[in-house]
Amino acid sequence: MSTIELTKENFEETVSENDFVLIDFWASWCGPCRSFAPVYEAAAERHSDLTFAKVDTEAQQELAAAFEVQSIPTLAIIRDRTLVFSQPGALPEAALEDLIGQARQLDMDEVRRAAPSRRRARGGRHRRGPRRR
Repeated sequence: MSTIELTKENFEETVSENDFVLIDFWASWCGPCRSFAPVYEAAAERHSDLTFAKVDTEAQQELAAAFEVQSIPTLAIIRDRTLVFSQPGALPEAALEDLIGQARQLDMDEVRRAAPSRRRARGGRHRRGPRRR
């Protein structure tokens, strides 16, 4: 499966209709983003059961801000409408495969049970992605 372009207009629909969404935040001027792109595309081909999306941070500044993207590339994973991973940096292929494997194995019931304690640990803030306006 190829990647889809994620925008603030199609974000909610994409996350609602797909249980597992990987998001690559990137920009055309970013060298590490360009280096990571073929690794991300290859993973999308290998994992056709998952949704791979890309957010152009220049065109989608509001969406990047909602995810608090400070550095690119940043990779985020949303499972069952819950943000389970977000970290800047271009990953090598083996690390991306390992991350996907770990995210697949998450017990989402356990993740949801832990959410209130994570919220307290973060001073009451717990993000699940951008809020709709």
